[in-house]
Amino acid sequence: MFLGHYAVAIAAKRAAPRASLGTLIAAAAFLDLVWPVLVLLGLERVVVEPGATAFTPLDFEHYPISHSLVMSVVWGAAFGAAYFVVRRDLRAAIVLGVLVVSHWFLDAIVHRPDLPLTLGGDARVGLGLWNSIPGTLAVELAMFAAAVGLYVGATRARDGIGGAGFVAFSWFVLAIYAGAAFGPPPPSASAIAWSDMGQWLVVAAAAWIDSHRTMPAA
Repeated sequence: MFLGHYAVAIAAKRAAPRASLGTLIAAAAFLDLVWPVLVLLGLERVVVEPGATAFTPLDFEHYPISHSLVMSVVWGAAFGAAYFVVRRDLRAAIVLGVLVVSHWFLDAIVHRPDLPLTLGGDARVGLGLWNSIPGTLAVELAMFAAAVGLYVGATRARDGIGGAGFVAFSWFVLAIYAGAAFGPPPPSASAIAWSDMGQWLVVAAAAWIDSHRTMPAA
């Protein structure tokens, strides 16, 4: 899942109003931010296999450090704890930790049975929504539309960057999603990893735009 992770992060602004949207997105996408580094280091493996699923040609062979259920909880606890140490906002820290863990459960909906539960066990889970392109698009686009509506309803633009900038940001994310969904298969595992690290640019853009929006007083 890609767009769905961003959706839960955007919607979570209501639950953690003091947290930057960039931080919320970083939390929701955190497993995918760790994963490409591990792939480039040779600690995790992915191969390009057209037809692996209808929606994506990626075969995730080995990724327990970034994407096992046990490690997602560890990463979530670490992310939330680090945020609390820096910001002293317990509510936001809890929300961020939950967002990190939510990544695994959302992935379990779309992946074929390749998500590990532990670092070393053989158990794998996945409901396989990626085997249906219409089903995947319907779920993720609906999640993203609902999240954008919640965010716009909960915040107000302070200037043009907060207004038109957020519109442009939303379309940019959708364009990335369309490219990933309908573009040609990537040439190699390293190309996948490097392109996936581009999500840090999305995190930075979200933080910048969110700083130009405000949460109205209740």
